[in-house]
Amino acid sequence: MLPREELLKGVENREVAARAIDLAEQAIKNWEVVVTDFLSPPEQIEIQQLFARLTEVQLVSWGGYPTAERQRLAIARSELPLDSTQVPIVALGIAGNFLFDPANHRDFLGAILGTGIVRDKTGDLIILGEQGAQAIVIPEIAEFLTQHLTQVRSVPVKVQPISLEELKARPPKKKEMTTVEASLRLDAIASAGFGMSRSKMADLISGGEARVNWKEVSSPSHQLKSGDLIAISGKGRLEIGEIAITKKERYRIQMIRLV
Repeated sequence: MLPREELLKGVENREVAARAIDLAEQAIKNWEVVVTDFLSPPEQIEIQQLFARLTEVQLVSWGGYPTAERQRLAIARSELPLDSTQVPIVALGIAGNFLFDPANHRDFLGAILGTGIVRDKTGDLIILGEQGAQAIVIPEIAEFLTQHLTQVRSVPVKVQPISLEELKARPPKKKEMTTVEASLRLDAIASAGFGMSRSKMADLISGGEARVNWKEVSSPSHQLKSGDLIAISGKGRLEIGEIAITKKERYRIQMIRLV
């Protein structure tokens, strides 16, 4: 048996980590590959750090394409071969004419969850504008969604399986930039990085739309440091690079925006 309580000390996503430990014990006992549901980036990081202490098991993550945000983890004994092909994933095309009633990520996710599916069973959503979207899910719910997901907003949709090669996820574009700020506040740096007013950025942060290092931050005054990753819903990500102090005792901050 694995040292469960020791492993769970200080773990933030305790319930998710506990399920992963259960799966690891199953993998060790039965000499089989077991797979988690889809995990968010902070859950993935925490479980990978937790399992890095163990020599008995190994992990492989996969979400359908290399830069997928939500991924499943396959767990197996360290003696067994393990690669991403052992992570079961299905891609679905959600086709409809969204020219006159555009739908965003939240609309598609809401329609999927409205069928009774829980979030853990779904991976990334790739929005295709007027044509609809693509969804990555666990295989067990694919047929259910082809039958029960029939509308997104006011638009009738048709759902059918597609190959992973048909996914239209594009690698993020990188834009390097520099800003000079009086402080290292989240709202100040994020407003410069994402090109919007500080007051609007503060509203987004207070409204729960911001994450720093994949953890939700609702305080506009949150202090940033070099190496932090900022994500704003629907706006992309911002990596904080080197921070230097100018002669006027302001902060010169190098950033990379991923869109």
